[in-house]
Amino acid sequence: MPHVIIDPESTSLQERFALIKTPRKSRKRYPEGCVEIVETQALARAGSDAEKNLHPAVVYGPSVSSESQRIYYLLRWL
Repeated sequence: MPHVIIDPESTSLQERFALIKTPRKSRKRYPEGCVEIVETQALARAGSDAEKNLHPAVVYGPSVSSESQRIYYLLRWL
């Protein structure tokens, strides 16, 4: 599991299903603009589209990075 920085000010940090738009799956964290939160694992899997670089995943966040950007940490690919 990646090292996750907890933001004590945030009450919205939680594990979520998501679609991540990325051409490569080697990163451990993704900016909020690349992450689409979905309600269920089934919706994440159904939204997967390799041609559009959309990959289903479980993420944790959002958290504020040291650069003051909201990011999600990748927990695992689905």
